[in-house]
Amino acid sequence: MTALPRGESPGPSATGDDVVADEPATAPAPAEEAAAGADEGGTAEDQEGADGSAASEDTAEGAAGAGEGDATAAAALSEAEAELAAQRELRERIEKRKAEKEGPIAAGTKLSGPAADLLAAVRAVESGEKPGAAFFDSPAPSPARRSGPPSAPVRERAPEPARPSPGAPPETVAAVAAVLAEGGAPPALAGPAAAVLGAQADEALREDPWQLLSLPGVGPEQADGFARTLLGAGCGPDDERRTAALVGWLLERAALQGHTALDAEQVRAALAGRAVTDPGAAVQHAIAEGVVLVFQDGPQEETGEDGEGEASGGSDEDTEPADGREPVRVLLGLDRYALAEESLADGLARLVNACEKDADWSDAASAAPSPSAAELIRACAAHGLVAHTGGEAARAEPAALIAAARGLGLRALGATHSVDGRQRLAGAVGDPAAAVTLAGLLSGAEGPGRDEEGALALDLLVVLDAPQLDVETGAMLVESLADGTRLVLSGDPGVLGSAGAGRVFADVLAARACPQTVSRTPDPGPIGELVSGIGVGELNQVEAPGKEVVIVPVRDAGEAVHRTVQLVADSVPRAIGVPSSDTQVITVGHGGSAGTRALNEALKQRLNPGPGRFGGFDPGDRVAHVPAPGRTVPGVVVSADAEGLRLDCAGSPVVVPQERVAGTVRHAWALSAHQAAGARPG
Repeated sequence: MTALPRGESPGPSATGDDVVADEPATAPAPAEEAAAGADEGGTAEDQEGADGSAASEDTAEGAAGAGEGDATAAAALSEAEAELAAQRELRERIEKRKAEKEGPIAAGTKLSGPAADLLAAVRAVESGEKPGAAFFDSPAPSPARRSGPPSAPVRERAPEPARPSPGAPPETVAAVAAVLAEGGAPPALAGPAAAVLGAQADEALREDPWQLLSLPGVGPEQADGFARTLLGAGCGPDDERRTAALVGWLLERAALQGHTALDAEQVRAALAGRAVTDPGAAVQHAIAEGVVLVFQDGPQEETGEDGEGEASGGSDEDTEPADGREPVRVLLGLDRYALAEESLADGLARLVNACEKDADWSDAASAAPSPSAAELIRACAAHGLVAHTGGEAARAEPAALIAAARGLGLRALGATHSVDGRQRLAGAVGDPAAAVTLAGLLSGAEGPGRDEEGALALDLLVVLDAPQLDVETGAMLVESLADGTRLVLSGDPGVLGSAGAGRVFADVLAARACPQTVSRTPDPGPIGELVSGIGVGELNQVEAPGKEVVIVPVRDAGEAVHRTVQLVADSVPRAIGVPSSDTQVITVGHGGSAGTRALNEALKQRLNPGPGRFGGFDPGDRVAHVPAPGRTVPGVVVSADAEGLRLDCAGSPVVVPQERVAGTVRHAWALSAHQAAGARPG
């Protein structure tokens, strides 16, 4: 599905303290005069306001004085003459202040703080009251600066991979907690609500209690109960605030399932199931309020000249052509995904059209380790965007492409979605600097950095496990690539898609707007045979002399959990010598009788029992840290202290703040298929 635009709310407006009077703002004095005006109270850094601008007290006084002293005369003068008069008076004040500063300081009466202390010390030494050495028994303190906080002691630990955004101010959280308490909502929602709804979150919830639906984990039933408690009889199922919030909530839930848009009929049906008596009117109101955008899946000429068919969001009959042809589908979507898809499409088209011949790739193709790798190199030599499909064994082909491009002197890099994938790609290329994680590349923590125009300093980027690329990450990626940069998307189209909205790789393959190279290198051995069978919908018992594949039949979910614990704790270590710490359980999802929750509870009780002293975790627990949606980093709990939960993630220490543990850390003896996507056993 294709998506749709969303604007961002403006930042907080400047307060009156940050605004300088109009006269000096329209015609600023020369730099040296402004600096002189700032000198009285210290350096320009000492005078820096909350908005980052520097304005001296004298400048503000001069501006105010100019406005007050000439109020009567300004009425008779033109606007230009008034400005000139104000500037003259301001400059006279500055010159007067300069002259005062050049003269002697009378008795130190204008000094305070360290300056006054220093003057007193000088006079004490000059008068013989104290010896000069008395003031040098200890190092003199450094002068105070306001340019930044005092230096903190260096900690012997690496920073967290994805640093969390700063939390809301305590007073905002307290105000939100008070509103939540009035409505009977859990106080634990105060922090997330303040972060999502902003500084005026308490007022927003009072005016529209259904904004609670914008918080993760809150459903319509909880939001309805909160609204009834706050508003009493003044709310009902057809309240426009409720219906608009429900439309947005439905589309957010669809995004979690990968959809960037929904058919309007599906939305109307879902609203009817939530006791909305006029779903069509509710959808139209949501469109009018800008909660969602409306699209058409079909020829634009099918609608009337006034475009009502496109924007009505009403019944399907509104867009059904009179000649009996297939009706135009009306789609609804959130603007953030619309903007992302539009940006992604424009960026991919730019890469397709901006490719230039920058090297002779013929020798590299001839030296490729396989025919499929040679085909990929030739396709990349002539095109700016290439799609490459294949299984696990086919990953050697993008590795050969990266090695060939680097051999030609090009800035080539491979990006994976996991640390495990990065390590395996670096080993295949033979160069640790040739592989990064996609998150690290986009954040600047890994890779070559960006050029003077803000684009990634690359000539070729290969993205492995491309099915995991969602539309927002894809848009960010292509926006970061300069004209002429080659992009290769590589992956297995038969595996799970992204955890976020959109199916970028599948859409690129379906569009057929770029070359597609299909690997002819099958995955070898019993696992390759098993994967091939699953790809065509068959689960066959394959020959596996080394017990690479063992299928264990069970009767129900309870027996599946029991046998899994038995295999991990006893059978696998005894039969093939793989310890429990190196065994990973993967299941379909988190819920259900055999989901990750049930399996992790059973595995923890067997492998690392404990009281869960810190948020349900104990030292030695295997966990999955999710610093950002769709990104899972495996780790092990080391300890916990006042700073948070300390993890070891593939050798890198990570500290998760206490308030983020519940939302970003889970037990990980068992992972969901999405969490495990892209990872391979060592």
